[in-house]
This record gives sequence, structure tokens and C-alpha cells, in this order.
Amino acid sequence: MSTKDYLEKDYYKVLGVSKTASQDEIKQSYRKLARENHPDANTGDPKAEERFKEISEAYNVLSDEKRRKEYDDARSLFGGSYRPGGGNTGAGGFDLGDLFGQGQGAPTGGGGGGERLSDLFGGLFGGRGRTTTQPRRGTDIETETRLTFSEAATGVTRSFQLSSDAACPTCRGTGAKAGTAPRVCPNCSGTGHENRNLGGFSLSEPCSECKGRGLVVDDPCPTCSGSGRGKSTRTIQARIPAGVSDGQRIRLKGKGAPGEHGGPAGDLYVVVHVQAHPVFGKSGDNLTITVPVTFPEAALGADVRVPTLNGLPVTVKIPPGTPNGRTFRVRGKGATRRDGTAGDMLVTVDVAVPDRLNDEAREALEKFRAATADQDPRSGLETRAKGM
Repeated sequence: MSTKDYLEKDYYKVLGVSKTASQDEIKQSYRKLARENHPDANTGDPKAEERFKEISEAYNVLSDEKRRKEYDDARSLFGGSYRPGGGNTGAGGFDLGDLFGQGQGAPTGGGGGGERLSDLFGGLFGGRGRTTTQPRRGTDIETETRLTFSEAATGVTRSFQLSSDAACPTCRGTGAKAGTAPRVCPNCSGTGHENRNLGGFSLSEPCSECKGRGLVVDDPCPTCSGSGRGKSTRTIQARIPAGVSDGQRIRLKGKGAPGEHGGPAGDLYVVVHVQAHPVFGKSGDNLTITVPVTFPEAALGADVRVPTLNGLPVTVKIPPGTPNGRTFRVRGKGATRRDGTAGDMLVTVDVAVPDRLNDEAREALEKFRAATADQDPRSGLETRAKGM
């Protein structure tokens, strides 16, 4: 907790007791207010939860005789006249910047007011930050899904059953048994972390007492053993975008485990496995397909019907003299892109060579060979091979 926050809060007022109240009076008032503002009794009421935290914070200080005396001494030192925002240098006011060595009149020598206040607040605050429990982001979750080739190309909505940490349903995340309440961790003052001095610098790490929660549970919830966490199984609907590839890892923001203390949810990572298609392939946003054609079709030209992934066939015009392996582009018949537009379909022709010929076909090919004997497709090949 920062010095300013400490001085601004009136813990006696929070608990509704006088400054001369006995420990029994403080305890009775705390129990009464804790029952009234406990999360179990105020489901879904964030104001009650915040009030519950303030009550626990106040009790944590006033129930400890040493910390109560330090708190009283601190407030007596400033006469209750602190006003945040600086510039309080008139009668009855003061500027904490000056007192703590931050203002123009800050003492620089040993034994000054800054050192005395440092001694006082060093024991009071332990050099830590705010006692309010910090929001914590939920953990990320990873799962897998299998898609058909068509689903991957066009996008699909899938249901995922996820198991993750969530607030314990019995204690609603407090970790305390019904009718009791956790208290602010005295070791870290509710920050959830502590500083370890390594000589030239300090290392912040999770508090060894509360394991990073900022709260200590004296009477733990029997369901979660005081952790405040439990297992949650839920089913969500998530959209797998069009155009994903096999093995791709997709991030779905905010679909992971819920956060703590108002923190954001984690992310869901989905590893996609895409089944191979017997006809189509994929190249970026384009679909690929290899279409067999006969030698006469390649040599003389033809109109060839080509199937599409999720629609009617299209006709591709093969011009005369088309070589084996030539690729034709059919616009707008490919996979769906992220922006909703469609890629293209790349059609590669494969000249099919018959493995059996009847007499009539053989005779026709012999005549064709004789008629084209002066055309040697390998002419100059050996010369080029020698680099000449």
C-alpha cells in the first residue's frame, strides 16, 4: 500500500468503531460487516465485494496491536490534514513530496525528516505497493480440431468443450469456508508479491505466504482447499476462419480461462488438422487441381469440364498445341480469403498416354509419326547439355 492511500483511509470509519475501541469491539464489528458484505450473501454485486475487501483490509491493520499503533502514529504525525494532489503548504496542510524527499525542500543530509519518516513507514508498509489485489489475466488454453478440406477452405463454426480453472463454485473464489472470510496477507500487505534483495537490485516474486493471492485463508473452503479455484467445464462456439492450413495454430482472443479479480480472460489456441482432398490441393488462397487431357485434346484444342470445390463445374478452353503441365487460372473459384473474397483455381493439364492401343488407333499413330518425322523435339538438346 502506498503512503498516500494509507493516510487517506480511515480504518476506524470503515469498521464503524471509535479510535478508542477495544479489540473485542473491533472484532465484533468486523464479523458483523463481513457477514453482511460477504460475496456469498451478495452474489453478482461488485460493490459489496469491494466493500468486503476494505473491511478485511481495515481489520487486518486494527486487529494487530503493533500495526494499529503504527497506523495511529502516522495519522497523528500529519494531524489528519493530508490532502492529496500536492500544493498543501498552507496552515494546517503539508506536502508529502517535501516530507519524503521529493520536493524542493527535501532534506539531503543524514538524520533529516525524510529518514525519520522512512523509518516509520518502512515498518508500516514494508516497501510494498497497494494492498488491493491486482487483476490477473486468465490462462491460455490450447485444443485441437479436425476439418475437412472444404471446411478449411470456406470456414466453419465449431463447438469446443473446454476445461479450465475458474472461481470455486462453493466459495465463489474467496477460498474461505462459508460464514468466514479471508484476511489480507500480512507478509505482502495484499500485493501478492514480495521483493527479494539481490544486492544491486531487487527481484519481485510471488509471496511465499499467500502464493500470490494477496489473501490468507484461516478456515479454508472444503471444496477448493482454500485456493479459491476449481475446475470449470464449458462449451463455446468459435469461428474457424476460411483459408486455414493443416497444422496452423489459430488464436481466438478472450476465449481462454476466465481472469481473476476482474482481469481479462486468456486466449484459446486451436491447432487445425485438415484432411487431404482426393482431387483438390491448396496454394495460398488458390485451389489447385490436375486435369487429365488426351493427346488430341492437347494437340488440337478442346473445351474441358473441370469440377469446382463447392459449386457447378466450369469449362476451361484448352488451346491447340497445349503442352503437358501447362496451368490455366479460373478466377474466383478458389478458397475464401480472410476478407471474404475468393481466390482462384489453378488448373494444370496432364496429357494422358494410353497404356493400350487397338489396331485402328495404332495405325493412326503410325501415320501421325510418319507425317511428323521432320519434327524433332530433342533437336539441339545434346549441344545445350554441353553448354555450347
